[in-house]
Amino acid sequence: MRLLLSLLLMVSSLPLLAAPQLDKLTLPKGFHIALYTDHVPDAREIALGTNGTVFVGSTDAGKVYALTDSDGDGVADKVRVVASGLQLPMGVAFHQGDLYISAVSRIVVLRDIEHHLDTPPKPELITDKLTRETHHGGKFLAFGPDGKLYVPIGAPCNICDPAPDHGKLTRMNADGSGMEDVARGIRNTVGFDWQPGTKRLWFTDNGRDLLGDDIPSDELNEITKAGEHFGYPYCHQGDTLDPEFGKGKNCKDYVPPVLKLGAHVASLGMRFYAGKQFPASYKGAIIVAEHGSWNRTRKSGYRVMTVRLNGSKVVSYEPLITGFEQDESAWGRPVDVQPLPDGSVLVSDDLAGAVYRVTYKP
Repeated sequence: MRLLLSLLLMVSSLPLLAAPQLDKLTLPKGFHIALYTDHVPDAREIALGTNGTVFVGSTDAGKVYALTDSDGDGVADKVRVVASGLQLPMGVAFHQGDLYISAVSRIVVLRDIEHHLDTPPKPELITDKLTRETHHGGKFLAFGPDGKLYVPIGAPCNICDPAPDHGKLTRMNADGSGMEDVARGIRNTVGFDWQPGTKRLWFTDNGRDLLGDDIPSDELNEITKAGEHFGYPYCHQGDTLDPEFGKGKNCKDYVPPVLKLGAHVASLGMRFYAGKQFPASYKGAIIVAEHGSWNRTRKSGYRVMTVRLNGSKVVSYEPLITGFEQDESAWGRPVDVQPLPDGSVLVSDDLAGAVYRVTYKP
């Protein structure tokens, strides 16, 4: 009886995950999607190690996972937990052999991690000087072409005036020193990347809630110079003044989005596609994971989208993966995308606790 009770308690403590339903997903002709692993509860940001290790952050699970595909068949054959007990460790970034992990107010690092996957080192503190609020407190991480670690500081609210400590994108040296602001007027970015060639930083931003089903839109933005302000909380989607904080303001004073992604789609991870496996029309395009709405009358998002560009101009915005939601019921929520060296793309899903691999073969 005690053994049965113990087993029941253990099972009840496990996160409830929706089973992946890949047969319900739709992709353009020639594209295929398969399960990479379904053993990553709360899967969030994806980072790729030098030796091919796939690192995945999480939220409430408090863990960071390391996925390895030792036989090269496109499926992870081993999932290890390399860090645990962290506060919302959703952000992971790999740099010069080390794995950087966000944990709300802190950033920690696992040194030389790919050589110690079975016996991971104790996390080393990089900084504990970040904001402590958990509302928009999870932090996507990425190293830029300048070798600096880029860290967003989300607004600690749906709508408020977050200046000067919140609502911005910052960067710091790899040792945590030299922290400085890059851009302001950002409600909550959970995805950014640098455009090949121009090396300009592009980012997604989540629009505020409670102004109705259809406004404001999430945004895709481009930073063209340091210090730009993208509007929040005064102006939304480049053309809509906030009913409270927009009084006396003018949207022309702020940088408008390059693209309106749609209201409440919850645009998160994004990466430029530089691989060769997908058709040539995908070269240089942005792939965006849209997590999906939480309070819209009819759900929006729950998909992975492709944004094709000509320089800084959007040429098209169309689905890559749909079907995570049918008839107002969702079984999956895409969070991040990560191209692999072979040109395939990984997609994380925190609702199903899974990572998928998208390939193209006509």
